[in-house]
Amino acid sequence: MSAVTRPKSQDAPSDDLFLAAFDASPIGIVIETMEGQPLFVNPAFCAFLGFSEEELRSKHCVDFSPAEDAEKDWNLFQQLRAGAINHYQLEKRYFRKDGSLVWGRLSLSLFRSDPVPLLIALVEDITDKRTAEEALRVSEERLRLAQQAARMGTFEWNIQNGVDTWTPELEALYGLPAGSFGGKQSDFEELVHPDDREMVAKLIEDSFQTGVPTRGEWRIIWPDRSVRWIAGRWQVFRNENGQPVRMLGVNIDATERKVAEQALVQANNTLEEQSSTLQSREELLKIFVKNVPAGVAMLDREMHYLQVSDRWCADYSIADSQVLGRSHYEVFPDCPQRWREAHRRGLEGETLRADEDRWDREGGKTTWVRWEIRPWRRPSGDIGGILIFAEDISERKNMQEALSGVSRRLIEAQEEERARIARELHDDVSQQLALLAVEFDRWAQSGAAGSDFQHHLEQAKARIFEICADVQALSHELHSAKLEYLGLARAARSLCREVSEKNDVEIDFTEEAGTRDLPNEVSLSLFRILQESLHNAVAHSGVKHMVVQLWEEPDKIHLKVEDLGHGFDVEAAKQGRGLGLTSMYERVRLVNGTLTIKSKPKQGTMIHVCIPVNSEAETQVAAG
Repeated sequence: MSAVTRPKSQDAPSDDLFLAAFDASPIGIVIETMEGQPLFVNPAFCAFLGFSEEELRSKHCVDFSPAEDAEKDWNLFQQLRAGAINHYQLEKRYFRKDGSLVWGRLSLSLFRSDPVPLLIALVEDITDKRTAEEALRVSEERLRLAQQAARMGTFEWNIQNGVDTWTPELEALYGLPAGSFGGKQSDFEELVHPDDREMVAKLIEDSFQTGVPTRGEWRIIWPDRSVRWIAGRWQVFRNENGQPVRMLGVNIDATERKVAEQALVQANNTLEEQSSTLQSREELLKIFVKNVPAGVAMLDREMHYLQVSDRWCADYSIADSQVLGRSHYEVFPDCPQRWREAHRRGLEGETLRADEDRWDREGGKTTWVRWEIRPWRRPSGDIGGILIFAEDISERKNMQEALSGVSRRLIEAQEEERARIARELHDDVSQQLALLAVEFDRWAQSGAAGSDFQHHLEQAKARIFEICADVQALSHELHSAKLEYLGLARAARSLCREVSEKNDVEIDFTEEAGTRDLPNEVSLSLFRILQESLHNAVAHSGVKHMVVQLWEEPDKIHLKVEDLGHGFDVEAAKQGRGLGLTSMYERVRLVNGTLTIKSKPKQGTMIHVCIPVNSEAETQVAAG
């Protein structure tokens, strides 16, 4: 939208410098009288609401929003006009010309123009932010319901003040009434079985050192002295100084699974030691399988069902009469080929297991399964078939992904905050400084000051414009528009050139990347890692030459940053790494990539990032 020609008025700024900044700002700007009547409206605000400047200038400020929002704004407006405050901020809704509502963040300040004071309003479009917040609220409510259904609970431990906050679902897992957990780490330790406390403490200490997601299983003692099993997963997050500040985690009741596992092993071992007949051994094993409180199936060498537990039938919504005597592959025709291979290896005598395995079912449904396969033997020692233990862990996997989502939201929040700060520095602070420069100009032109005062004014103006330039440079560093509009390769090349010129270093940049459209999170991760790597190299390598390479493979994209400088002890850095290195690892993990760092003192540093694109990683089966 082109700028509208504005009538000259003594009541409003008309300096060319101000008007240029006014029209070019991507944030909506309104100049108002002290009565709330718009005088000037910039193109960005017109585009935001879909009105022309003439249409907006004919309205009063309270006409922009629904009544309840306008009332809040007007009350603050009255305080500002009375001199009780000199600025305020407010998030509120605005009417668009088509009748729809959008959200804006309003920042209103007093602009002391001569001779009549005016107000300057900055309005930032935050519709997407508010929509995302509402979606997050709904998602968190659904997550809460999922926790209740799946008997899961979450916690957040503020390490700095020692407060450990548990959800009611987590308190229930530990046999506690809602709201009764003491809120300290020592209160948690008291609930852990004495024989497992040292192991749990070691896991927690390891998570403090590594900063990566950690998991474990331990026994707890309920207030009624009964013993239960808990499976937990958590991660420690650090501040910019590398100090642990909080831990987020999820727990799930694993009692039935652990009891069934132990009973399964004990029963199988006992049967192998017995010297009874084949028929009695098989009948005893069938009785055990039928009654074990877990999903267990007993199959012969031809993979026909000999017995299934009640839990197995419940988990797969089938009756035992529907499976006994039938082939496993007839009952489950969508059984993955890798599982068929595991069955074959089990029949050859191996015991295999997988803690997490994805099963893409017919009809598009995805199920996550924890399974174990072990052979059962006849008295002669021959293998009679296999036992399959299977547990549906889809809900637990969803919880783990939710915890990972917390990490992702932290990164996203960091990026949103970077962008917000960048906009405020560039479009708010810079504009205020520009307006101040206009004021200095007017004072100088008024003839009220002598030549010395004029000299100081010129110096002040020069300094202000230097600050504007610095702020714009900082804005670019915080939020690179080039990445958004030019793509990763050109943005990376531009970044290398800027770092080279600013720090008087030589950076050889080569790229063999094509023109493919990378996902935003992949481009942003690689760009931020490049920023951090170059910053570290400039600050710590002690050399003036670096090499940056960016290249593609059909299903991967690579970034490599190298220097021949001082280097560092990678393992020592992992033990005490700060937010920068932690953020690099986290960014790569969230896009399913790998980060390799090779460095030794006095032998330089190599950082290599590889991220898959346009492909899905296959599920790996763990066997032992």
